[in-house]
Amino acid sequence: QVQLVESGGGLVQPGGSLRLSCVASGRIGSIYGMGWYRVAPGKQRESVAFITNDAITTYADSVKGRFTVSRDNAKNTVYLQMNSLKPEDTAVYYCKGAGATVDYWGQGTQVTVSS
Repeated sequence: QVQLVESGGGLVQPGGSLRLSCVASGRIGSIYGMGWYRVAPGKQRESVAFITNDAITTYADSVKGRFTVSRDNAKNTVYLQMNSLKPEDTAVYYCKGAGATVDYWGQGTQVTVSS
């Protein structure tokens, strides 16, 4: 089993920044990559960013140039730096650990972008 705990969400004004963190524990050796996903009100879950164990990253078109995913292997932590936030970025953000046969999810952290 892998446990994931997100933090760093909150309320921010448009144009502001937040950094989300996801700390992994347990059988982290079974994970080949970590991703950030979000669920906005009334919308389906959307993939935001992904980083492999080799630090290869991918992003949704909607966040390219504004969000950056990174990892600190010594701390078993993945980050999502979010800059130039927009109201449409408002959502619950979830961290996912991608395993060969099963995915693991955190509990989510709320991000609200509003003036």
